[in-house]
Amino acid sequence: MANGGPVEHGFPHLETVREAITALYRRLTYDTVRTFSTSVAPADVAFCDTDDLHLGAQRVAREMVRHYRLPDARLIIGFRAMTHAANVELAAGPEYFVELNDRFRAHRRDIGAALAHEVMHVYLHRLGLSFPGTRENEILTDTAATYLGAGWLLLDAFREDGASSQKLGYLTPEEFGYVLAKRSLFFGEDPSVWFTSPQAYTAYGTGMALARRDEQQPPLTAAGWAGRRRYARDRRQAQEPQHAGAAPARADVPYRFAPEGHGPLKVSCPCPTCRQRIRVPVRGRVRARCGLCRTVLECDT
Repeated sequence: MANGGPVEHGFPHLETVREAITALYRRLTYDTVRTFSTSVAPADVAFCDTDDLHLGAQRVAREMVRHYRLPDARLIIGFRAMTHAANVELAAGPEYFVELNDRFRAHRRDIGAALAHEVMHVYLHRLGLSFPGTRENEILTDTAATYLGAGWLLLDAFREDGASSQKLGYLTPEEFGYVLAKRSLFFGEDPSVWFTSPQAYTAYGTGMALARRDEQQPPLTAAGWAGRRRYARDRRQAQEPQHAGAAPARADVPYRFAPEGHGPLKVSCPCPTCRQRIRVPVRGRVRARCGLCRTVLECDT
């Protein structure tokens, strides 16, 4: 939790975030992901200063449990002085003890954001889904909470001005915006109507711009002129006998050419929705369906 200190910006964890989205689809499947088409509503996690602290926190925790479909989970909420925003004991259940930072006694409207992250820890624990390393696992948790409809609260808790700052979670504001944009493009839901933080709008816009660029990379037909020209050059090189199957030299190029045994040349690229790599033959206009998220991709290979 950044509390008055500097807030990291940009996309330093982008690859891990993308891996987390893919892992979520692989573990949950398309059908289960689709059941999270509606985000947590602001009214369901509203918390004003006149509400009883402990009763209000328990109410918000129950709402998170309901949203993540953990009906047999019971959260017991406490408060103490600590460095992090919150902590949860991942025991066998059904009771889970969650400690919230004492700061939330005076910043109650952000309790929902903290619980969105902690209850997702319980959800992923029950799924048996985790990444190696503490930092990577926390990025997975933030990404999953955001993609499944509760992470807009984490971005909305980001506030920054010349005198103070606050940010919850391990993702940068722009990375939260990116995952929210991915969710928005998939479900057709606009989370920006719920933001109360001006900085959240900006971060969401930056994230949406990057998410849109994912949909405009060759060999997708939505790719721009420069990308198409670069792709054509790389394709010609890959088709030459001495360079058969050679990958493009630039590290930021998402596609890779490879022969299919002794068969025709194929190109692989990440699905713009779930980031799983798909392989299609190099033969002009091709329509492909991602087997993981069922997105239909229009390609010009």
